[in-house]
Amino acid sequence: MPVSPSRENPIITNLPAKFILFGEDDIDDEDLLREIVGGIDESYYLLFVNNGRKLLEMLNEMPDNHLPCLIVLDYNMPELNGAEILREIKKNGRYSQIPKVIWSTSDSETFRKSCFEAGANEYFIKPSNVKDLVDVGRHMLSLC
Repeated sequence: MPVSPSRENPIITNLPAKFILFGEDDIDDEDLLREIVGGIDESYYLLFVNNGRKLLEMLNEMPDNHLPCLIVLDYNMPELNGAEILREIKKNGRYSQIPKVIWSTSDSETFRKSCFEAGANEYFIKPSNVKDLVDVGRHMLSLC
């Protein structure tokens, strides 16, 4: 059951209309994503959460009429990994229309399979060069 929007959390109550929720615990990857996405389209607000459980709590606090246009999850997150987060999100129908992608350094077929079974729309391996990173960023934004 969705939780009412928090009156205590200004991040939740002051989000712009178009935003992407990122689960990313590496500050360097966060900075890189901000730079790449901002370079492609500055109109998106990027909300980063560095812990899987906190990401779910924040998502559950968001009002039904103000959910992210995309959820991007690092596979290896503290407390809950990307597949575990996806399984929890899948239990709540209000998130079914939001595209969900995994962003990971791992190309493990086992990880990929578990993420797709848990509801991921895409699984991106973190690129090692700027051109590929921009391509992934463009593809992510096309899902919004």
